[in-house]
Amino acid sequence: MSADERYLALKVVMMPRDMNRHGTIFGGIILSYIDQAGAVGAHHEIQRAGWPQPAIVAVAMDKIEFHRPVSVGDIVSFWTRLIRVGRTSITIHVDVEAEQQGQMVRLTEAEATYVAVDLTSETRRPVPIRGG
Repeated sequence: MSADERYLALKVVMMPRDMNRHGTIFGGIILSYIDQAGAVGAHHEIQRAGWPQPAIVAVAMDKIEFHRPVSVGDIVSFWTRLIRVGRTSITIHVDVEAEQQGQMVRLTEAEATYVAVDLTSETRRPVPIRGG
């Protein structure tokens, strides 16, 4: 997959339980879905590369930009693409889009970084993402 290819990691219908007092979806709800989509996208990239499937944990979110509000009833797509792979980490860009008034619009975007960890270690020490 080239750096400009996107992967549909998650698709969610926004529900009234996630609405703030302004009638839009809480930003924290979107951040939670970005974390989930980023992890799914990271696992997709690791599997596509043929590496072992390590446990990964979120360590950072960066460059989060909320472009437009998300509304109840929106069907929101979380598209991922690989930014970079380090020795123990993988960084994924997540684009959040929905169809609003007949147009696909970008709602939010962010970069999420995950680290491969050894779950058998009490300290969950980082391990090489490519295996080894």
